[in-house]
This record gives sequence, structure tokens and C-alpha cells, in this order.
Amino acid sequence: MQTILGANGQIGEELARELKRNFTSAIRIVSRNAKKVNDTDEVFSADLLIREQAIEAVKGSDIAYFTLGLPISSDLWEEQFPAILRHVIDACKINGTKLVFFDNTYMYPQDDRVLTEESTFAPVGRKGKVRRNIAEMVLAEIASGQLEAVICRAPEFYGPGKTQSITNTLIFDNIKADKKLKVPLRVDKKRSLIWTPDASRATALIGNTPDAYGQTWHLPVDKAHPTYREFIRMAADIYGREFKYTVVPKFIFKIGALFNKRLKELLELLPRYEHNNLFDDSKFRNRFPEFEVTSYEQGIDQIKQDKF
Repeated sequence: MQTILGANGQIGEELARELKRNFTSAIRIVSRNAKKVNDTDEVFSADLLIREQAIEAVKGSDIAYFTLGLPISSDLWEEQFPAILRHVIDACKINGTKLVFFDNTYMYPQDDRVLTEESTFAPVGRKGKVRRNIAEMVLAEIASGQLEAVICRAPEFYGPGKTQSITNTLIFDNIKADKKLKVPLRVDKKRSLIWTPDASRATALIGNTPDAYGQTWHLPVDKAHPTYREFIRMAADIYGREFKYTVVPKFIFKIGALFNKRLKELLELLPRYEHNNLFDDSKFRNRFPEFEVTSYEQGIDQIKQDKF
């Protein structure tokens, strides 16, 4: 049995499909309102803030994938993420279950440094500090030898369906609405965006590779690292029409944050758009050379065909 904790989001759903496609039909879907992804899935509704429910959710599982997301609220993250992860870690230790922890890059420095698995943690803002703290919880358990776990780390998403990210919101949602595209802060800085199905495929592969455990892996991205200007040009070629865009300066985000709670929560992420964002996935590529990474052109074309 392989269990996905927090399976209603884009990563969890795509992970369930990938596990069924290539690894196992014995999949348990866990969330507060669990719904099947594959016909053969077992569903288990649980509140992971309750330790006993976390233990029952993981029971009988060889592998548990932590893909749970929370609304973008610093208060909520500080209150719930550490408690939920503590319960999941305890549940995995009690049940003898391996843990695959799906992570993001909020704890990394937001400057021009190339990011590797060895990069220092230097979070900017409250949400970055939460992500650092929970990543360190997993690393401490790995170091103790009491938990067999692995960290799969992904940069900003772009993707089909209900993918949620700044790029999807400002670029592809506006393409769909036939509106002018928006670019945060700079149009000339290199970006590292991960295609969400690739993130899920790579996470499933790592989770089912015994010698991958006990370490952190950067999930694979297209090596092109385009600027937003280049990314929009690619989209224009694929959609067969010109896209106009505007660059939104930082002061506009700050003014908007006075009236919009979600914008206020995003302010701490803005520094990464002022700098080149280079995410090094060479460790993964060297270990899994057969993995085919989706190019930006292929991803954009699939978004076009998906039509949301």
C-alpha cells in the first residue's frame, strides 16, 4: 500500500495517477474530504491535525507521500504545518512506513545563487521560516536513523488543470481570459519552473527507489531557464498570436497588499523575481538519466490543448 497524504491538490492527483500507471494499484487517498483519483483507490478521510487519525491514515502503508498544502496564510502555516508533520512523522515511525516529503524552495536564499541540494537555508518571511523548520524536522529524523525518509524539492509550478502558481495566474489565466499578461518585477531574469506532472512523476520514481532515501533531491526542470520575456515569446509561437504584457513593479504589489490579503501574503516571495532563479537538478538527472523532462514548449502546448 502506498498512501498520499493531501491528495486533492494538483501534485497529489497527478502522483496518484503516476503510481497507478507505473508502480502499484494499492493506493490510499487521504484528505479531509478524500475522493478517488483512480477507480481502484482506497479513500480515507482524516484530519491530520489529530494524531490518532494520522496514525490510522498511514497504517498498513509501505510508503506515505506528504503532499499536503494549506491556504497561503502565514498564521495558518505557523499553527498547522509543524503539528501536522509531527503527527505524520510519528505515524510513519509507529507503522514502519517510509516518508516521501514533497517540499518547495521558500527556505532558500532569494538571490542570484545557483540552488543545489546543499544550499543553505536563508528564508525570507514567515512562510519561508515555516518551510525551513518543517524541512529540518524531516532532516533531523533522517539523521537520527529512526525514520526512513526522503525530501523531494520543487521550484515554482506551471502546469495544466488546476495548477496554482504565480506564473499560471499571471500568464495562463490571462491568456484564457484574453487579457494583457502580467510579469512580476522583472522580465529579463532567468526562471526555473517545474511542469507539475514532471514533479509528480519524479516524486513517484524517487519514492519507489530504495537507495534514494536518506537525502534531498531537486526535482527536474527544463534546462532552458527562460526569462519571462522568452517564456511569453514561446507561448506566442505556440498559440500563434502575439501577447502583450506589462511588468508589475514592487510598489504596485505593496499598494495592492494594503487592500488584498492574498497579495500581502505574496510579498515575501517577490525577491525571487528580482534575481535569476537557477534551480540545479543535476543530481536527479545523473541518477535517473532515463527520465524525460517536459520542455517548456511541450508544457505550454499541453496547457493550450487542455483549455483549462
